[in-house]
Parts: sequence; structure tokens; C-alpha cells
Amino acid sequence: MTPRSGKVRVGVLGAGAWAKFAHIPGYKRDPRCELVAIADPIIERAQEFAAEFDIPNVYGSHAELIAREDIDLVDVCTPSATHFDLSWAALEANKHVLCEKPVAYDYTETLRASAFAKSKGLKTKLGFTFRYAPSMRYMKELIDDGFIGTPFIFNGYEQNSQWLDPQNPLRQVDVEADQSIIQVSSLEGYGAPIMDIGHLFMGSRFEQVVGTMRNFIPERMVRQTGTMMRMNIDDGDIFIGEFANGAIGSIQTSFVTVGNYPGIEARVYGSKGALICRLVEENGICETLKAASADQVEFRELEIPARFYPPGGNREESWRSLFYANLVSSFITEILSDGPENEGNFDDGAHVQELINAVELSFRQRKWITIPLAPGVAS
Repeated sequence: MTPRSGKVRVGVLGAGAWAKFAHIPGYKRDPRCELVAIADPIIERAQEFAAEFDIPNVYGSHAELIAREDIDLVDVCTPSATHFDLSWAALEANKHVLCEKPVAYDYTETLRASAFAKSKGLKTKLGFTFRYAPSMRYMKELIDDGFIGTPFIFNGYEQNSQWLDPQNPLRQVDVEADQSIIQVSSLEGYGAPIMDIGHLFMGSRFEQVVGTMRNFIPERMVRQTGTMMRMNIDDGDIFIGEFANGAIGSIQTSFVTVGNYPGIEARVYGSKGALICRLVEENGICETLKAASADQVEFRELEIPARFYPPGGNREESWRSLFYANLVSSFITEILSDGPENEGNFDDGAHVQELINAVELSFRQRKWITIPLAPGVAS
């Protein structure tokens, strides 16, 4: 469904930090789109964003924004529990949808939304920010060009220490959850992007997994309550698995591993070479890519070609705006092309969520789990 105006007209749901530092700057950077409206239940926040970013229309109701007939793309940048309902409402209103992860906690709901979008000729995209980093884009090109040969092993890490301090307010958690049972948190909230990259780089999806989760810091300050309370969440987890194409892999995510933002690292080893990409702000640089080959086994840093950067971008820019500018550009191109291209879409999100559900199931049942999951097992 190509926009009638020639530009993609965008409405943003949610006036939080991620909208401010990533989503909205991405749209402002792309001349092919136009920010039309923003909505937030705390309308004062939406008004502040509208003034800062020159957005002409402000709403205190998400439904009012979605109902506008002149909006082509709805950006869902709200708390996780609201994602599915808002995405579905936007699709019902014939809008393309960009949604932060997860669309739904049960992967089958994400698949349902994906099928609905396709039935209406609409495109979808998940906020898998890190697959759009210039270094990750270049790494994918090298893999596709045969630099590593046949992929054998994938190692993925999400390393983050921001909640090592229990006084740092924890967000996106269910304070009403049964604290006698460990709840999924890091695995889903921070693990999803590196799982997505694993599927992307290996050209295949996990089909067998076994994993574990741990709660290392039991008492935390929770943003929703403003108090210290018991939060039995997985603030550390790890799993190994087998890909459908015969490769193997491991993924580790955590809220409590020392390291700077954003802390994503992807390693791929193959029959001819290896690549290691680090998306970590270190010494003013937000990304690095290193390579080795069978005849040159010492890793060397690669220069990332300029074509992988958005206009004016470089690796000394904030990773939030740099990576998200590429994500926005990708989606705008897909919408305007009116072709079948649509990477990082709700289908990709569903497969990542199914993997999350499988790792949780493995931990609870203490055994290997096969993917696809049996019907109803993730509910």
C-alpha cells in the first residue's frame, strides 16, 4: 500500500526516552517521511515532544491518532503490554506498523498479526535495532559474499551492567507476578535482538534449544512502584542450540554483566573465516568489526564502508540515533517500493518470540525443546 502523498506520513504512539532518542530522530533524518502526530496518555509529554521536534498534532489518546485517515505508518513505542492491541488497531485502520519488541508475549499472536497485515497489503517491522547497525549490515554482506564460507558456529552476547545496581529503577516488569517463580525478563527484553541477528547471519533458525535462567539480585527498585521490592526475574540467562541447517550456537543475555551500552556482540565462525562484531560504546566508538581467515588467523579490524551509514552518520555518533536511522530508512524504502521486500518484520519477530518461549520452557522442564513448538505450549 503506497502512500498517496508521495511521502510516508507517520504517527508516533508513546513519548518516552526511546521515542525521543531513537525513533523520532530517525524520521526527522529521512526526507521521504513526515511526522504528522504524536500521542501519549500523559499528554504533557506528547506536547513537549511536539514542540521539540515540530510535530503539528498532539493527542492524549492513541485511538485518536490511529483514526486519522492521513497517516500511513503508526509507530508503536509504548510499554510492552500494550504492543499487540495497538498494533492490531493500527493494522485494522490500514496503517503500516513499526512496533517495539515484543509484539506479543505469545509468538502465535505475533504470527496472527503478521498474517492480518499481509491480508491487507500492509508492511510491518520490529524494533530490532541492532541488525541495522552499519557494522552488522557490513557483516551480513560479507557472510552472504562467502567470506566465512559455510557457517559453523554462532555466539551471541548481550552484555549490560545497568541493573547491577539494585537502586537503578527497573522498568517493563509485572509487579503483580508470582515472585515465587522466576519471570522472564532479560531473555525477552534484551535477548531478542541478538537472537534475531543469529537467525539473520546463520541463514537458518534454531530448531533445538536447552537453556537456563538465574536471578542474581533479588531486591530491586522498581520504576512502577518507586520502592525496593522482591523481583524474581531472570537477570542472567544462557542457552545453546542447534540450527536447522546443522550449525550450532549459544546466546547469553544479562542485566548484570559488566560492560557499557548497548553491549551486543555477534561472532560467526565458518569453514573459511570468522567475523566478530561488537556494538559497544567504548572510548567514543559505538561499533567495531573484526575478521580472521584460515590463512590469516589473527583478527584484524575492518573499516566499515561509508555506504552503510545514514547521511552524516559515523561510528562516533550515539548508537541510538545511528542504528535507528538505518532501521527507519529500511522501512520507508520498503513502504515506498510497493514490492515484497520487508525484513525484520512481524514474522521475524514471531520466530524470535517462539525461541524465547522455547528457552523458557526448556528451563522450566529441564530438557531440550524442539522448535516449532506444539500448539498452545507458549500460552
